[in-house]
Amino acid sequence: MMASPALPSAKMRGDRVARFNLLAATALLMCTSVLLVLFQLYTLRGALERTLEIHAAMLASPVAEAMRRGDRLGVEQLLAPLAAAPAIDQALAYSPYGQPFARFARSGSDSVQAASAYGMHVAWRDGHASLLARLPGGGALLLRAGLAPLYGSLIQSAAWTALVSLFAFCVAVLMVHRTRRAAQQAENHLHYLAHVDSVTELPNRHEFNEAMAYALARADRQDSSVGLLLLDLDNFKIVNDTLGHHCGDHLLKLVARRLVSVLRTTDVICRIGGDEFVVIVEPADDASEMVCVARKILAVLAEPFALDGHQLHVSASIGVSLYPFDARDVATLTRNADTAMYHAKHQGKNRYAVFKADMELRAQRRLRMEANLRRALQDGELYLHYQPQIDLRSGRIVGVEALLRWNCREMGAMSPAEFIPVAEESGVIVELGRWVLHTACRQAATWCKAGLLDSLEHVAVNLSASQVREPGLMDDIRAILHETQLPRGLLELEITEGVMMDDVPANLELMRRLQETGIHLSIDDFGTGYSSMSYLKRLPIDQLKIDRSFVHDLPGEGEAIVTAIIAMAHSLKLKVVAEGVETMQQVEFLRRAGCDNVQGFYFARPMTAAQLTALLLERRDWSSRTALAV
Repeated sequence: MMASPALPSAKMRGDRVARFNLLAATALLMCTSVLLVLFQLYTLRGALERTLEIHAAMLASPVAEAMRRGDRLGVEQLLAPLAAAPAIDQALAYSPYGQPFARFARSGSDSVQAASAYGMHVAWRDGHASLLARLPGGGALLLRAGLAPLYGSLIQSAAWTALVSLFAFCVAVLMVHRTRRAAQQAENHLHYLAHVDSVTELPNRHEFNEAMAYALARADRQDSSVGLLLLDLDNFKIVNDTLGHHCGDHLLKLVARRLVSVLRTTDVICRIGGDEFVVIVEPADDASEMVCVARKILAVLAEPFALDGHQLHVSASIGVSLYPFDARDVATLTRNADTAMYHAKHQGKNRYAVFKADMELRAQRRLRMEANLRRALQDGELYLHYQPQIDLRSGRIVGVEALLRWNCREMGAMSPAEFIPVAEESGVIVELGRWVLHTACRQAATWCKAGLLDSLEHVAVNLSASQVREPGLMDDIRAILHETQLPRGLLELEITEGVMMDDVPANLELMRRLQETGIHLSIDDFGTGYSSMSYLKRLPIDQLKIDRSFVHDLPGEGEAIVTAIIAMAHSLKLKVVAEGVETMQQVEFLRRAGCDNVQGFYFARPMTAAQLTALLLERRDWSSRTALAV
């Protein structure tokens, strides 16, 4: 199984964003710290200036008075209390003539300062600030303060700011790391969801497209080939419908494990949806190697699967295509494998098919057929043929079967064996079946009003599997019978044995409701399905129709089976109709075996309503053909 590739581009983008966020956070913290320190400096300087101004204002008047008296000692005594103000280092009183008059100094070594301009002055390099204030009556007072306390407070504030910024930076780093880790986990999860199938844990369709494109590019570089196998599990829907989707998913997991176990490590296996898997094989030398892989897959799936107490047998239909021989791009190669896979299904399932050009032609024909079939009803291209059913004892017509025919304007006359499966797969069969039932009942009502159905017991119409599953089937039948005024006892509905056994309880309820309505019921193609006596005796049916494949082998290999079916049906008080009767020898055997009615080319081919009307008016007696040879 191929490992999911990493996403280096997304990771690099994430790391780049993380680094950018960290750098932005660091720059923001540094700018904030510088601004805080500058603001603190501005605040401390303002506080120092206010301190000096307050002291100058307090001393101005008494110092000026003492100086007018010439009392130098008094001035010094007035300046002496400045010793209690730790911020002030010196004070100097100037006379009105600008000469120093008295001073205060915290240290005896301090030199006398020359007078300077009035106002506040800060000498950052010298480490002091001074305030020269005018005194009343002349003179000036100089106060000088050292900046050491301011620097100390500023350094302390800067240190705290740095610690707070460092802490914030560490928190930012931690948050970015956690955010990046969460983002990386989210990216990995999104990558997993985008590239891995959650049920089987195999690469999904998106990953398959990338892997296939890479494989084709490598094949072009190396001049090699790539093989593609597309496999679809047969009848997987039955598992989901009967055991539930949980068991269906579990079965898909088991199938995936088996496929991985049988394939080479270089092979790439993906689940591209539903019950479809693809296998990329490279290099694939030729189709024979692909056939070998397909056989290995069919063999490994042949063993039963144990699932919730059930033993399930799973098969697959496999389509094979080869690059560059069958296609030159991923889409065409996949479509060709899909075409081959459907060919394998139509051949009977549980097999493989290698793509051939004529398969594409058949696939295109099928698409054209489906498109034309959807328009056939509106265009009036569909019509019915009727085939008589003959009583072997009396030689009289006792029933007719309505058979759908299609003459396509674009494609010509189409065989029911070709277009009926297409109608069933495309879902058109429900609408077609409703039209067949309505047309047959309307025609039968016309014959009945004309008095041509006196000897007839029924007019038979086939029900498809899709019709049987339709919830509105009973309402449709009642509405059609009411509209056409056909006596209910003249209508017989045929359900194939395989359809009957799909969902026995639901079909049993449907058949009981039909029987209560007065409609006759028949099991068609009997002998080809898997019905048992326990179910058969519970079914409210009136007759069995022996499949033509058994009648074809009469006399000969089919004798034992046909004899057993007739005997079983009569023991259950059911009538028996043999279809596909084409020879006198078959008629003789069926009469000896006790078969009630026959239908086939030996008596009459399917015919138009007008031809059957003429035949009913003729009141033909086939007793000469049904009598035993002497």
